[in-house]
Amino acid sequence: MKCCSALCASAVSALLLLSLATMTGDAQAPSLALPAWAYVVPPPPTPPGPPDPTPRHVPGSSQTYAAAFIASRFTVPDWFPDDHPPMPTPVRQGRQPDAYACGYCHLPNALGRPENESLAGLPKAYIVEQVKDFQSGARHSSEPRMDSVTHMIEAARAVTPEEIDAAADYFSKLKLTKWIRVVETDTVPKTHISAHGMLIAEASGTEPIGSRIIEVPEDNEQTELRNPRSGFIAYVPKGSLKAGEALVNTGGNGKTIACTVCHGPNLQGLGDIPGIAGRSPSQMTRQIIDIRNGARNGSGAALMKLPVAKLTDADIVAITAYLGSLEP
Repeated sequence: MKCCSALCASAVSALLLLSLATMTGDAQAPSLALPAWAYVVPPPPTPPGPPDPTPRHVPGSSQTYAAAFIASRFTVPDWFPDDHPPMPTPVRQGRQPDAYACGYCHLPNALGRPENESLAGLPKAYIVEQVKDFQSGARHSSEPRMDSVTHMIEAARAVTPEEIDAAADYFSKLKLTKWIRVVETDTVPKTHISAHGMLIAEASGTEPIGSRIIEVPEDNEQTELRNPRSGFIAYVPKGSLKAGEALVNTGGNGKTIACTVCHGPNLQGLGDIPGIAGRSPSQMTRQIIDIRNGARNGSGAALMKLPVAKLTDADIVAITAYLGSLEP
């Protein structure tokens, strides 16, 4: 308790100092434009073709699923049921018309994908709070065309308190494991946008990375099959990890406060404050910008308002690149 009290006192003091620094107006103003690499807008939907009866498989699994089952937001292809505890009903099976299966987007292992969020190991109270924020309108996306957030809002408003509790309890007890390989580089594969709103690497061609993070599947086909053992690569600009480490651990000479103050010394969470080590840079970028832009206004986001207020897009790239590179 003494440790937590000291950390809270340090956090309040740091936030007060940051508030004074913010009022001076000396910092470079953050950009209000949304980075397209983080807020990936899917292309217009195409009319569905005839059902494909071809059975689908993934390496190492004895399970078989039809394409329609894999594509439905109300069902979850559980390729490796022994990898996780039994899924409660709201995680493994949706309820028409809008209570989608939680495990469809977030996967049975809760590691998620770049277009949504990794829930593994987040505090149960935090997960419940976020669903309630989606329900009330306190949380939405800075980019209203993002399908993943639209579907999350629909699902949040359709589920019962009991379903929220069961799903949050399940996800909070899962362990976040290494899921994203962070690579510093000057050039990245050319990409296109999938129907799910995800960047997909082209078979050939490269381009400069610039001040972006390009997060793509390790294996496009396996990701489309929702294989929970096939992760992602996050390409980040050279030098971003060192710059991010300084911002995360020291606050960058008053630009923000050290993330360790609130998220714990190992950045794996503190109490009901979520862990941020080893999570998706794309996801974390959107959270920072949504808080900065006012798209997230729940009680949990309030303490983040001042720390993110002066962050530039380059700062956010550095911070999330470094955090994504850490062991969960």
